[in-house]
Amino acid sequence: MAKPSLVICELPKEQEDMARDVLSRVAGQWVLWVLYVLANATEPMRFTRVLEAVEGITQKVLTQTLRSLERDGFVARTIYPQVPPRVEYELTKLGRDLVDHVDPLVGWARRHVAIFQTAQRRFDRVSRK
Repeated sequence: MAKPSLVICELPKEQEDMARDVLSRVAGQWVLWVLYVLANATEPMRFTRVLEAVEGITQKVLTQTLRSLERDGFVARTIYPQVPPRVEYELTKLGRDLVDHVDPLVGWARRHVAIFQTAQRRFDRVSRK
């Protein structure tokens, strides 16, 4: 049986670097939770609603996360010219595609929580000695 590989195709170095950079950003602490919140929204969300839905994130970190997701094409930001300005966020087609690919990983993590807990307790017990 062939060994599974994370490398699907060879890319020119510049493109490989970009893919690695995007994957690093997607693997960030808050990115998946922000994507999850936007993916489950029934309509575009205002910043404050996203902030309320992503428990524990600061306003500054949410701003940085949304800007990064927007820059990579996963999130669309719409600014409405009113006072005060209204800004809404939603997933793009690319963002929805990413969520479709990450969802199985999230399911895998949820199915293995008990195993993670056992491993961490074992590690913590051994590390204290």
